Amino acid sequence: MNQNHDEPVSTPSRPLRRRTVLTTLGALPVVAVAGSILTATEASAAAANVNPSAPRQTIRGFGAMCHAAWIGDLTAAQRDTAFGAGDGQLGFSILRIPVNENQSDWGRDLATAQRAVALGATVFASPWNPPAGMTETFTRGSQTNAKRLKYSSYAAYARHLNDFTTYMRNNGVDLYAISVQNEPDYAETWTWWTAAEIVQFLRANAGSISTRVIAPESFQYIKSMSDPILNDATALANVDIIGAHLYGTPYSNFSYPLFQQKGAGKELWMTEVYYPNSSDSADSWPGALDVGEHMHHAMVDAGFQAYVWWYLRRSYGPMREDGRISKRGAVMAQFSRFVRPGYVRVDATANPATNVFVSAYRGGDTVAIVAVNKNSSAVSQQFTLAGTAASGSVAAWLTDAGNNVARQSALSMANGSVTVTLPARSVMTLVTSVTGTTSPPPTTPSTGAGPRVAYTMSTWSSGFTATISITNTGSSAINGWTLSFTLPSGQSITSGWNATYSPSSGLVSARNVDYNGTLAPGASVEIGFQGTHTGNTAEPAAFTLNGVACTVV
Repeated sequence: MNQNHDEPVSTPSRPLRRRTVLTTLGALPVVAVAGSILTATEASAAAANVNPSAPRQTIRGFGAMCHAAWIGDLTAAQRDTAFGAGDGQLGFSILRIPVNENQSDWGRDLATAQRAVALGATVFASPWNPPAGMTETFTRGSQTNAKRLKYSSYAAYARHLNDFTTYMRNNGVDLYAISVQNEPDYAETWTWWTAAEIVQFLRANAGSISTRVIAPESFQYIKSMSDPILNDATALANVDIIGAHLYGTPYSNFSYPLFQQKGAGKELWMTEVYYPNSSDSADSWPGALDVGEHMHHAMVDAGFQAYVWWYLRRSYGPMREDGRISKRGAVMAQFSRFVRPGYVRVDATANPATNVFVSAYRGGDTVAIVAVNKNSSAVSQQFTLAGTAASGSVAAWLTDAGNNVARQSALSMANGSVTVTLPARSVMTLVTSVTGTTSPPPTTPSTGAGPRVAYTMSTWSSGFTATISITNTGSSAINGWTLSFTLPSGQSITSGWNATYSPSSGLVSARNVDYNGTLAPGASVEIGFQGTHTGNTAEPAAFTLNGVACTVV
């Protein structure tokens, strides 16, 4: 995305707006505000079955882009609204920032990034251009001043990205990842890359970058930009996240079989979009419901682990220019406030009725269900949790014409089933607990080098997050596991995901939850937690899994 591509054109010298280009291509689904809201007369729907024991992808989070140089920085209050998860806040857990080509501008987004990290968010960065001395112009079709990275500057560019990563880390922001290039295939006003050039950079240079690497961030999820990465073992080894933008991408192109085939151990992120357009106000209703359907397809059909909007604060964005949450933002918050980092999407009936879209997520014993009803009438929807006869309370939040993520009266679940009235043209999030399930009896890992553990820590002034990847290196399955480790002095766990942790400090035991207790040979599971520290940010020195010493990598 370019600073001006989503803005009205005021002078002939500016490039075409993105929506103009994509409409010309016949790709961007620009519709009238109510054009995609269909009418249904049915008052009830088939049951939506949710299987909390059928995991899909691990969710990294939801978020948006801040670019202080182009649209100004967020205020202190706006940062809290964006990255806080309470009432009246967006609950965003991902912040995207630019990698400016000039080091003197690297601090522009630092304050927002620091506050986002303090509130538990993940930060990643994307560059639009390398430093000017690393680029050259060439002729690309009718464009005589196209820009590309000099082949002789590939190593210097990797150092540039690494220097930015180090700068942010030294200032309290440990980047989760950094991208090779923003939209290398839509670069009239920034730097072009071919798929072959990205592969070459990944093969020869990306391994020197000291954080995770994202590529290719194609503007329209063009698979010919990412297929060569997946088909090149060396390039694939040096990339961690396949990133994509979804401008004009039809739902029929959301799935990615090649990634499912060859992307084991890699992440799949949607790193930029606005939808369905940048011309409508973000408060237009029911048009804002299109965002909810889009997010549903991104999670369910595409299997993305992250969903990142373009400008966080904009007339068409999740936050209005006055700092208040828009209708589009409220729809996003129905996901982002309740589906937290580390939650796992689980199997659910995606379309129990016409124009009703359901996705479900699990974190520990908590299940969050997001239901989008685009019908012009209410729908009575039953939700059934497989494998449990649990009964209890179900919390509910609603966004519709008159509500923005408004808490509703609690519902009652009986024998794992609850029936809800989904109001016309609404998004509802249900949150409940699953009980009564058990894990298989623990087994001892087979002998050999021992299970493998990778521990990744991100720290700030008084807090930190830790991600732990556990891999079964043995020849037989591990049924039920407990990972034990000692937290350094002054560190304490405040919350965690994908495991139960006890106690919160000292010698900690992280036990599997019921949906990830079996580790097949060669399989991995990722768990994590957030904590506080008093200045000591050392990592645990050793780990054991079911009493067997682990190899730490």
